[in-house]
Amino acid sequence: MSPPSVSAGPHTPPQDSSLTSVALIARQAIVNSQHVVIGYELFNRSRSGQAHTAASDVALVFTALSHAGTDELVGKKLIFVNCTHESLTGGHLELVDPEKVVLEIPPLGHAASEEVAARLPILQALRERGFHLAFNHTVLQSTYASWLPLADYIKFDLSALAPDQLAVLVSYANRRSEAELIAEKVETAQQYDLASTQGIQIFQGYWFARPALVQAKLVAPAQASILELINLVRRQAATSEIEEVLKKDAGLAFNLMRLINSAGLGLTREVTSFRQAVMLLGLKKLFRWAALLLTASRSSGTPSSVGHTAVVRGRLMELLALETVSQDEADEAFVVGIFSMLDVMLSMPLDAALDLLIVPETVSAALLRREGFLGDLLTLAEACESSDDEAFHHAASTLHLSSQQINGAHLQALAWADHVTDL
Repeated sequence: MSPPSVSAGPHTPPQDSSLTSVALIARQAIVNSQHVVIGYELFNRSRSGQAHTAASDVALVFTALSHAGTDELVGKKLIFVNCTHESLTGGHLELVDPEKVVLEIPPLGHAASEEVAARLPILQALRERGFHLAFNHTVLQSTYASWLPLADYIKFDLSALAPDQLAVLVSYANRRSEAELIAEKVETAQQYDLASTQGIQIFQGYWFARPALVQAKLVAPAQASILELINLVRRQAATSEIEEVLKKDAGLAFNLMRLINSAGLGLTREVTSFRQAVMLLGLKKLFRWAALLLTASRSSGTPSSVGHTAVVRGRLMELLALETVSQDEADEAFVVGIFSMLDVMLSMPLDAALDLLIVPETVSAALLRREGFLGDLLTLAEACESSDDEAFHHAASTLHLSSQQINGAHLQALAWADHVTDL
């Protein structure tokens, strides 16, 4: 009995440009006196103009966390992020590891002392949560005296300060604060020597590195799936219900696993299943993440053909695995199926795509080399899609599954995928 034909096989995957969107992020190195990179400042270059708003702050942090390209934006270095005061209370900051992030706090302009005092509790709370705070040299003015003890970094703009001004400000900063001092906009050897002779040991500017533009790739799930996830989280649904939503949208599943295993989140535990991801992230952070993802998603609620194929694959492999193994092992089978088309979704080789995630060796071996029990299941699922009778019968024989079992599970998987993606 031949398998039902549903879509192209793995060698001719359908292309769907709606799966990904691209944001432009500039990243400039910040180095120490030995010219070793200690961190990067990130700039949002996707906006048409240089407007810096609370919304652009949120978009920048979210993009850095969710970026699906091979050039890591949030690695092991510190990231310096420009902020508006409005964005400092945003829920997006709950999604990052505070120890990895330096928030660059802008001055208030011609601020009255009352306004400085009003902002102080917000800055103190951020510092208590573990965030590093950076200010420019205006924090040394008497108006900002209450902010100065919170400074981890003070930045001096060499394009705006004369040598005698720099000397006075650096001396004052060293006497009145414990902050590390950064010379920024260092564009010449003379400026570097000037800053160095004043005792500054951290530098940023064209003399060391120009901002490198990174095309930050995002996988866009269907808005309908994100809305359903938000609604489930708001009513504090069971983990199993939330897991079902993740299973029906390959883009949603990838984004969550990408986030949970991102260095920027600061988790030390390896997460390999959707159930683990939901439980570790928690409902509060899951809600924040879903709300941010909604703003970056495509407008259509229709699942892509690639995403639908991946969902069917995952469900088919899960059902077949349950014939012989535990639910935990069947969960891994679903992960293999739904991530087996990441190369198409991200327009990059599958091994590079898997480097963006943390997956067990059994999952990696199955996806890259079709090895092991999970590899045999994936080969069988691909044979079902391509109507390859020879591959179908060989895989079925290896797994000791009958044609009736396989075709029954495949029809169930198709029906399940059609049902959940229509909800």
